[in-house]
Amino acid sequence: MVILPVFNTLATKKMRALRKIATILVAAILFIAIFIAYSTLTEFNPEPTKTEYSSNSPDTINLSSEITLTTWNIGYGGLGANMDFFYDNGKKTRDTKENTIANLDSIKGWLTKRNSTNFFLLQEVDFGSQRSYNIEQLGYIAESLTTHNKVIAFNYLVGFVPVPISSPMGHVSSGLALLSNPNPKSAVRVSYPGSYAWPKKLFMLRRCMLVNRYPTSNGKELVVINTHKSAFDDGSLKQQEMDKMKQFIENEYNLGNYVIVGGDWNQAPPSFSLTTFGSNYQVEFFKLMNITPNFMPQDWQWVYDEEKPTNRYLNEPYQKGKTYETILDFFLVSPNIEVISCSTTNLNFKYSDHNPVSISVRLKE
Repeated sequence: MVILPVFNTLATKKMRALRKIATILVAAILFIAIFIAYSTLTEFNPEPTKTEYSSNSPDTINLSSEITLTTWNIGYGGLGANMDFFYDNGKKTRDTKENTIANLDSIKGWLTKRNSTNFFLLQEVDFGSQRSYNIEQLGYIAESLTTHNKVIAFNYLVGFVPVPISSPMGHVSSGLALLSNPNPKSAVRVSYPGSYAWPKKLFMLRRCMLVNRYPTSNGKELVVINTHKSAFDDGSLKQQEMDKMKQFIENEYNLGNYVIVGGDWNQAPPSFSLTTFGSNYQVEFFKLMNITPNFMPQDWQWVYDEEKPTNRYLNEPYQKGKTYETILDFFLVSPNIEVISCSTTNLNFKYSDHNPVSISVRLKE
């Protein structure tokens, strides 16, 4: 007669616990469903082409003048030598605010000392992201480049990136920036095709080219393109992006225009040996490959400094001689352009996981 009430009490407690767990699970599922729905409704879906800037008084480029360009993925000031990154099999999503600002100050100083450079092609520039403490970076780092026209093309606009779960990346507003002196005739964002499967695509980049046009003294145009190809794919997205770019630039060249493409290609140049700076390049988090040797006609020029690396893996804080280094940042130049020089500034990845690459060229008659 005494045992039954005890069993009833235990059963009641068990039922209450089960109901509590069920309530939590339902609430979690409902929250995830609402979050995915919100992310879908607010998904960044840019147009195929978008004019970011136009001018009725562009500067004309003289064929006899030497033109200088630098490409640099600045890693939003948050991927200095002390950092690893969760997408690259590391653990972190952002550096401290103090380190981020210090990196940006150093990047700013480097650019300022080279303010005579005609074109700066920058990637991973944040315009108010949680990972970089909501700093509007273009205005910050280019404050002293007052003579340069500044154009941006967003490729990463997400209200909230929920990974990694332990420390979500949060809101992201980032993209490409092209700073130029001369003033362009136009600047257009051109979307690349392809995307990840839903729902992953809701939280990934929308890759693009930023295409600037400048009239030349012979009635043609110089077309300068800033690009940042896909990184964490199996190669299929990069191939779609490369095919789109090839069609675009060959059409420009066939029109008689001069074409320079620079940026972070997330793949190595066609003839570059992947073991030049180390042999530990085969990893699960990033599929490193060369651009196919016959991808472009032979008279097009892949321009890079083979003596210095431009990128290092982010699976660990940078350790010279241990962390894998390679070349992912370089230029592609049309046959009607003479390449005078090319050099990579080896900053030992102190301020970014990439090093800046600079070239000088001259347009042929």
